[in-house]
Amino acid sequence: EEDRFSCLGIKLVSKTETAIEISDVYAVEFIDWGLVHESVLASAGGCLLDRGSEINSCLMLQMYRFTVHGVQRSKTSPSLWAPSVYTFGHNDLLTCQMWVNQISASLNMDAGRPKNLLVFVHPRSGKGNGCGTWEAVAPIFSQAKVKTKVIVTQRAGHAFDAMASMKNRELMSYDGVVAVGGDGFFNEILNGLLLSRHKAPYPPAPTDFGHSVDNDADVPVHNENESATEPSDRNEDHSPLLPGSELSGPEALIVDVSGPAGTEDNSCDTDHDPEFSFPNDQFRFGIIPAGSTDAIVICTTGARDPITSALHIVLGKRVCLDLAQIVRWKTTSTSKDELRVRYAASFAGYGFYGDVITESERYRWMGPKRYDYAGTKVFLRHRSYEAEVAYVDVEFEKTTPDKGLHGSRTKTLWGVHKKPNRVACHAKCGVCNTNSVHMSTRLPTQTPYPQGSKWARSKGRYLSIGAAVISCRNEKAPDGLVADAHLSDGFLHLILIKDCPRAFYLWHLTHLARKGGNPLNFEFVEHHKTPAFTFTSFGKESIWNVDGELFQAHQLSAQVFRGLVSLFATGPEV
Repeated sequence: EEDRFSCLGIKLVSKTETAIEISDVYAVEFIDWGLVHESVLASAGGCLLDRGSEINSCLMLQMYRFTVHGVQRSKTSPSLWAPSVYTFGHNDLLTCQMWVNQISASLNMDAGRPKNLLVFVHPRSGKGNGCGTWEAVAPIFSQAKVKTKVIVTQRAGHAFDAMASMKNRELMSYDGVVAVGGDGFFNEILNGLLLSRHKAPYPPAPTDFGHSVDNDADVPVHNENESATEPSDRNEDHSPLLPGSELSGPEALIVDVSGPAGTEDNSCDTDHDPEFSFPNDQFRFGIIPAGSTDAIVICTTGARDPITSALHIVLGKRVCLDLAQIVRWKTTSTSKDELRVRYAASFAGYGFYGDVITESERYRWMGPKRYDYAGTKVFLRHRSYEAEVAYVDVEFEKTTPDKGLHGSRTKTLWGVHKKPNRVACHAKCGVCNTNSVHMSTRLPTQTPYPQGSKWARSKGRYLSIGAAVISCRNEKAPDGLVADAHLSDGFLHLILIKDCPRAFYLWHLTHLARKGGNPLNFEFVEHHKTPAFTFTSFGKESIWNVDGELFQAHQLSAQVFRGLVSLFATGPEV
């Protein structure tokens, strides 16, 4: 046997894997009697043979065969996964069948693997190849014997309406829902599920905020008579870093405030419909990336690759994801209360981000290039806005690796001299798995906040205000807005960019666009890690970008829900 793996006395190492973990196997198939090609020297690799010798070294064996379909990780990029197929053979039919049955039984016993999925395909997402992306990954689901009900969206808001109107009993018959599209399309599906089902208090607020917040009432936040307009009929999904309109203001979701919270009539056909709970241990979301930036996929799987995402789904991987609840109280300074609720999975931004999304609407004929053009115009305009932000100031232990949260001495006008110690989120992340109790935030006096938490304020003129739920990594910002933001730690990263010279702001954006940059370590940048905040504008108009949605809000409040939903993902592999 040793001679078979050597050439001229030199031991050879196989270039192919010789073992696979059962957890990395997603399918096994019996393929009957036939030829098995066993390359003795060529497959071992490293031996220089002429073509005739290589053919002679290949044995043609007749036997019963079965194939095992599994996952192979890239050696240079562990987060990038690819399908691998291993063929096994034996002379005895019963032996082959026994192996197939045993492996199939092991796969079926894994309760975490999906059996039935609802799939929404955005046909015009990204470069307009959503259907082609699904066709490329569909065979993986077939091989894994995962049933899929596929819906190709036909109009704006199609997926939202389908999720919002679906009975819980039908929804619970699926192990999850998969979005084939970008971040905006995923957000449409997410809000379709949550706005009609998630019951929670409104975000906490300081006593002088101007709105009474009933933190004891769990209220659903969707008026079933309203519908959201989403980008299902548009050519691309948008990055929170390069915003694009995904909802047109007037068509955005409106919450019914006609009566006391929690008193709406839900009697029609709901008596026998079970409640859909949050967080839900069985139901997960999946994303097959087909958008323009796909920041959520990059943050949760580590790769912008449809095949990798499909393999995460069929293997039943799971990672919890924080969500931000954004509540708009007033549209303008003179308007009456107009309560609207939105959930964000990645980012909410004001100022520069809101201006870009507004400006880009004038140049829709330019396609995706309009965001670069609009961004340049907004940057040159260099507008700042007066506003006040209040946030829950949480005291962190001195051992916290992020020293720059509340104004580190290492900050300078032109960046830091020494890089901070940043711990990025990754697979099996210790931060996300520590005290991972699913809970919503409350006021410091009611809550699970650490002792010493209090409301703090920041008031002034700002170029932009952003709240990042996750790091928001993408190809134009390789480390994202906040390199060490985590998927499920129960915190938002509040980023306040104070008015500063245009050159300084350009230097901040330059750091944002490069790997290893330090965009938060400037004197004109405030970075606060918080579970909740409120915002009040002192201008006439105020436009926010909430996961790509045009969201007009003079006054809003926000809170994070830790691990509210789960995704078919593991976090980036290290």
